[in-house]
Amino acid sequence: MTSIVISGSGLYTPPFAVSNDELVKAFNSWVDLYNDENASAIDAGQLPARQYSSSEFIEKASGIRSRYLVSREGVLDPEIMQPLIPERADDKPSVMVEMAVAAAEQALQEAGREPGEIDLVIVAASNMPRPYPALSIELQHYLGARGAAFDMNVACSSATFAIKTAADMLSAATARLALVVNPEICSGHLNFRDRDSHFIFGDACTAVLLEREETCRNPQPWRLVDARLQTQYSNNIRNNFGFLNRCSPDTRYSPDKLFVQQGRKVFKEVLPLVSEQIAEQLIAAGWDTESLQRLWLHQANLTMNQFIARKVLGHEARSEEAPIILDRYANTSSAGSIIAFHLHNQDLPVGSRGVLCSFGAGYSIGSLLLERVEHLS
Repeated sequence: MTSIVISGSGLYTPPFAVSNDELVKAFNSWVDLYNDENASAIDAGQLPARQYSSSEFIEKASGIRSRYLVSREGVLDPEIMQPLIPERADDKPSVMVEMAVAAAEQALQEAGREPGEIDLVIVAASNMPRPYPALSIELQHYLGARGAAFDMNVACSSATFAIKTAADMLSAATARLALVVNPEICSGHLNFRDRDSHFIFGDACTAVLLEREETCRNPQPWRLVDARLQTQYSNNIRNNFGFLNRCSPDTRYSPDKLFVQQGRKVFKEVLPLVSEQIAEQLIAAGWDTESLQRLWLHQANLTMNQFIARKVLGHEARSEEAPIILDRYANTSSAGSIIAFHLHNQDLPVGSRGVLCSFGAGYSIGSLLLERVEHLS
């Protein structure tokens, strides 16, 4: 059987860090404006008064302390409350492609590869800037890659689904060197006027290179031992934005055209699915939990990660066993688990084993078993 490895990874972090305190200050200022403007209706019982947020509430609910954004001024302006990202001319690289190029260049450097060697590009993210042309083909052009390119969207599981897809194509000899990139401008589809979710997301972009083990130039890559994908339909995490919105003028700007979720239902329904999938996967591979050195989990909520790690490992996970990056990156959708992998894998020696897992809207779950190997070229 052909062995497929992750030979390089990369991360683009936007330049603007925004703390909980900054976000809360802007949100609470907007609450004051809203309640003043709607005082009569609120007093008459026609509208509920908006409630303040707080940094303590955010950290307790999510574990998030900060996030990185591609644009911060509009987000922190109570009159705007959204990122301001100017539209670019069609003959200029898009913002998401610039992010993708930066992350891809890091992955190429780690893998010892050149852009022209890439013959498969998959851009996998929770939201694309347009229906067509595919963002992946734009990235292919500006990076100088060749072969074929296509986009994928499986929400927060886009990265793991794309890695499995790329691995299958490499095994079938459809490609030789595959690039999977996850540019996420989550701030663009976040409702910063919703107390329950205004703090959840941040922006980032990740990249991984995959290839056959025999062609790998990285002396210590990560072998993809197994990959499992699962989907189950649910409306509990949803975003109804799309090209058909313009055909329904009465609802085109409704709150459901941004991120909406039923958080408690998600917690109750998703976590057992994730825990069971990983447990079954480990058994099938003949791996016991004692052999696992690391869990790189989707970075959506601290409590969720702690629950899954405890179920998988059988004990409360130490920070080095299940590293958390959402405290400073927040939820970056499909990029989250890859950020955790990128920042927390270099310390592990040959023979180490880990699980990379994402889960989110759909529902969708993707879990990968990875083992660090020594490759002698």
